[in-house]
Amino acid sequence: MFAKEVKIVNQATDQLRFSILASGSSGNATLVETADQTILVDCGLSGKKIEHLFSEVGRSMSDVDAILVTHEHVDHIKGLGVLARRYEVPVYANAKTWAAMETSIGEINIAQKFQFDMETVKSFGSLQVESFGVSHDAAEPMFYIFHSGKKKFVMITDTGYVSDRMKGHIANADAYLFESNHDVEMLRMGRYPWNVKRRILGDEGHVSNEDAGIAMSEVIGDATKRIYLGHLSKDNNMKDLARMAVAQTLAGEGIIVGEQVELFDTDPEIPTSIFTV
Repeated sequence: MFAKEVKIVNQATDQLRFSILASGSSGNATLVETADQTILVDCGLSGKKIEHLFSEVGRSMSDVDAILVTHEHVDHIKGLGVLARRYEVPVYANAKTWAAMETSIGEINIAQKFQFDMETVKSFGSLQVESFGVSHDAAEPMFYIFHSGKKKFVMITDTGYVSDRMKGHIANADAYLFESNHDVEMLRMGRYPWNVKRRILGDEGHVSNEDAGIAMSEVIGDATKRIYLGHLSKDNNMKDLARMAVAQTLAGEGIIVGEQVELFDTDPEIPTSIFTV
């Protein structure tokens, strides 16, 4: 079912760069790179749109050494099959995610299919990638921590809450992509049917602005400099509201935005500038 993995020799370096190409309820994709590796996490937009986002940050899909998948929801895999076939890129996901998404992404050559189990670490050249489970209504959702030398970048979205186990994995990263999905009152008063609201608010849904701020306050460490607010709902949140709510929550825990840490927006259409951790 899966290709035989070839061990890649690690080369120690502290160089680690990333761009949040797209983040939101309509599509997600993140570029992570070191001097010798380029990784794409999720392909939640059309292949054409992801190719365009790469060009916006001066990169190309032909640079990509591997695609990592977090879970099978369409806003994370929409362009996966097209891009994997077009560029013959290796694709990594856990077994349950592969089983859940195979009918949606079409046929992929077995030589490109690799298994990445939850709670494991894989080496991609100078990049060490650690997977950890989250609480979401998918087959076996997991996100990733990227290590290069002493540098650490964490991605955590699509989770109903941030458990103590998750916090242990992600503490004291240099930078985070952190879910800040919705404002609770906007969601409660909004147009969504109650069953959808209940799903989002539940333990397998999405993290609210306030809960995101509380979780951040418990994982921010001396190394932490940047937090990108991710997966904002287009109907139940706004960038300014998310930033304000998270900043106020952090301030209540003694963490001042603009002094200890900086908050940055993400967008479903516009990539963030490539940042070197």
